[in-house]
Amino acid sequence: VQLQASGGGLVQPGGSLNLSCAASGKIFRINTMGWYRQAPGNQRELVATMSSGGTMTYADSVKGRFTISRESGKNTVYLQMNSLKPEDTAVYYCRLIFARYVFWGQGTLVTVSS
Repeated sequence: VQLQASGGGLVQPGGSLNLSCAASGKIFRINTMGWYRQAPGNQRELVATMSSGGTMTYADSVKGRFTISRESGKNTVYLQMNSLKPEDTAVYYCRLIFARYVFWGQGTLVTVSS
């Protein structure tokens, strides 16, 4: 299984970015995809997840600003990030989990700075 994430970059505070992650390989139909992030000196933390059944979870810090979505019938997940803040600066990682297997993407850097 491979995960390919894209969409990071430099954005000013208040701006928006959209991340995407496509998973390929042998993947169970029932799975959960999501986004985690890790800022320098911090532990990796959950941002948002979405199951194949549509159940979503969000970190409190991003509720109302970020929206996770999945492309129907495909193992692709998106993260629309609005009203970005400097504290959102981090490397964002895509994660796929099914059965007892966990897979991570390579990470994409998001920098929020003026």
